[in-house]
Amino acid sequence: MLSVHQLTCFLATYEQGSLTRAAEELGYAQPSVSEQIRALEKSLGVQLFRRVGRGVVPTTVADTLRPYAERVLASIDKAERAVRSVRSLETGTIRFGMFGTARLYAGADLVADVLERYPGVRVELVGQNSTDVQEELRRGRLEAAMIAVAAATSEGMTITPVAKDELVYISADPERVASPVTAARLSQASLVMPETTWRANDSTRIVLRQMLHETGRNPVTRIEVEDVETAVELVGMGLADSVVPRGVVDQLLPRLAPDAGWTSLRPRQHDVLAIVHRADAILSPAAQLMIELATRRIQEICEPVRPR
Repeated sequence: MLSVHQLTCFLATYEQGSLTRAAEELGYAQPSVSEQIRALEKSLGVQLFRRVGRGVVPTTVADTLRPYAERVLASIDKAERAVRSVRSLETGTIRFGMFGTARLYAGADLVADVLERYPGVRVELVGQNSTDVQEELRRGRLEAAMIAVAAATSEGMTITPVAKDELVYISADPERVASPVTAARLSQASLVMPETTWRANDSTRIVLRQMLHETGRNPVTRIEVEDVETAVELVGMGLADSVVPRGVVDQLLPRLAPDAGWTSLRPRQHDVLAIVHRADAILSPAAQLMIELATRRIQEICEPVRPR
């Protein structure tokens, strides 16, 4: 019979590619992890890993087992959290995922809202980019989050749009922001774009790629940076233009690029901000509180999306 201990050791070995590193991650002795893997293989009657050098490589059977093992452990974790849930919320940690630029919108105010109601709690706002936050949700490491989504669908997730933030074109050249920017003009622009690590899955870039689809081109970046503050500063220096959410413009242009201006895209484009959690999740009181407060804050800043 399969055990939770076996599946835990299996996933750690799968992700680490090494029995030794898996043992280190779990805080176990390496022989203990090896024994659990052997017991799991014997129980299933299959080989899960092949030894290659000092590491291990998962077999196709291991690839098949992985998502089921993740769901089992996530379900056990949810059951334990539901039992431990303290409905008074007087102590403990509240952990919530947020999109990367939340610090410019409502990060500090959201924490203040929580602590005003429950001064004894510890608050963790997690997330550098919406892509990473969604992966944390998939793995069951977060209950819920508010992230930017390019489309309101995702397998295994419940996605509830709550607000939309217009994407606008910014430039230090007044002529370039004198009228809305079309797809044809955008395809010829020299851009600086933030979130370079997540460029393939960043919601803003996905929206721009969809906008430019009719031109047969992708947005061309002259400069790639990680944080949006640097991108706005470079726009202010006249080194490139950019496309960023309107909330970023309101917060950063006066301080980092006071001579730059902005204009809408034509047709208008938006980042959609949504509450996301696993479809089968039973949300704790702490998660429900964060969803309520985060939604209220973001709808004060961005255009609300009302339930249909």
